[in-house]
Amino acid sequence: MNETNPINVEEANQSLFRAKWNIPTAAAHCGMTQKQMKLTFREFLKYHPMDYNVEVQLPLSYKY
Repeated sequence: MNETNPINVEEANQSLFRAKWNIPTAAAHCGMTQKQMKLTFREFLKYHPMDYNVEVQLPLSYKY
């Protein structure tokens, strides 16, 4: 099992945020239980707002 340290936790949270990993993978990377990882990720989401820009998304135009 990996050692829990701030670097591993940050990597796991960023990977969860970008949907590159799932909870079991991130928890194993950090040496945490899945419940601990869920709680940690919830805290991460509180202090890191979404970073996508809604205005950049273009509407689809349908041509009939």
